[in-house]
Amino acid sequence: MKMKSTRRLLYLFVPLAAGILIFTACNKSSSNNGTGQLEVRLTDGPGPYDAVYIDVEKVEVNVSSDSGTSSGWQTLPLLRPGVYNLLNFRNGIDTVLASANLPAGTLSQMRLILGNNNSVVINGVSYPLKTPSAQQSGLKFNIHATLTSGIVYRLWIDFDAGSSIVTTGNGGYILKPVIRTYTQAIGGSIKGYVLPSAAKPEVFAIQGTDTLLALPDSTTGYYFFGGVNAGSWNLTFHALDTLYRDTTIMVPVSTGVVSNAGTVTLQKK
Repeated sequence: MKMKSTRRLLYLFVPLAAGILIFTACNKSSSNNGTGQLEVRLTDGPGPYDAVYIDVEKVEVNVSSDSGTSSGWQTLPLLRPGVYNLLNFRNGIDTVLASANLPAGTLSQMRLILGNNNSVVINGVSYPLKTPSAQQSGLKFNIHATLTSGIVYRLWIDFDAGSSIVTTGNGGYILKPVIRTYTQAIGGSIKGYVLPSAAKPEVFAIQGTDTLLALPDSTTGYYFFGGVNAGSWNLTFHALDTLYRDTTIMVPVSTGVVSNAGTVTLQKK
């Protein structure tokens, strides 16, 4: 009776779990291929202007794999190329510029490439922002962050609008970006195996009111939960084949770490 009650409780959360299933399945593939997910966000320090528009054309990164091999500069797909008003992203507000899976290893450098449609609005009047020729090949930053397989990282481009605009002698304005970057690992991950496949197992990860569902690989029994909160998670292995017993274990999760739950073998009743 106890296990039947547990099963009913778990399935109260299935609508939420189903929405997360695609995410976990995608991360499962990423983990197998030795990749981490990088999300690049734009934020801003305030400036005394009505608006500061920058034209974002490309974001490129340089990653060295765990084996020490550099893949060279890679262009990240932008969610929305074009003009952004920096002053829309003050006081902790940000926007996602790009997101991509990258080889696990060291993120050494990033390059932000701007177009020509940059401008500043002062007292209701718009002025073009010229960019020095030395910066036309892109603004390069040294990052030196470690990308771990299966972990989601956010990297912020913190654009200081107040310090990035320089007045010229003839009343014009030049864009000389003052930028800092910082990264943060978002949550942790859980991976493991559940056998045998004949049990037709499902895996539920439960923490408080959060319940996630993963469907293990039908051959190997591999499962993966990505981007989960730090803390203790209960993993319940439910056998759709009623000849097998359900099993629950506890797995501790730390931010930036892939927690290995090992192999769980379901026993027959």
